Amino acid sequence: MKLEESNLRDQFGFTLIELMIVVAIIGILAAVAIPAYQDYIAKSKFSIALTELSAGKNNIENDVSLLQSLTAAETLASAQWVKNPTATCALTTTAAAAGVTSAMCTINSGPSSVNGKTITMARDATGNWVCSTTALQKYVGPVAICAGT
Repeated sequence: MKLEESNLRDQFGFTLIELMIVVAIIGILAAVAIPAYQDYIAKSKFSIALTELSAGKNNIENDVSLLQSLTAAETLASAQWVKNPTATCALTTTAAAAGVTSAMCTINSGPSSVNGKTITMARDATGNWVCSTTALQKYVGPVAICAGT
């Protein structure tokens, strides 16, 4: 009886090698998961910035349809849908001619892969909108949404 009791006492706990194996597995999983998470955050920040920038297209199209034509000054006034920077974007707008405008968002938060990158939405005189960005295409999504580098 004493011998069995002694063996039971010696079997409690984990060995050092078992603990090291567990720590190594957790380290490998973290090494894979953290970059994937950073890419996910970069894609979501880009998506937020694009949404903030795209929101003002309706203002311009509404003004164009109501007034039939806009002067460059009216186009610029209509294009300034967001005058203050948001949590994601520092916005600038320009109007070169009647109905021709562009708005640029400089992403000011997020991972380094998208921080400082720009998204530009440009409208030509015929009403076509073109989106371009300096961010890598893998953070943007399909080229049909916005053309990246």
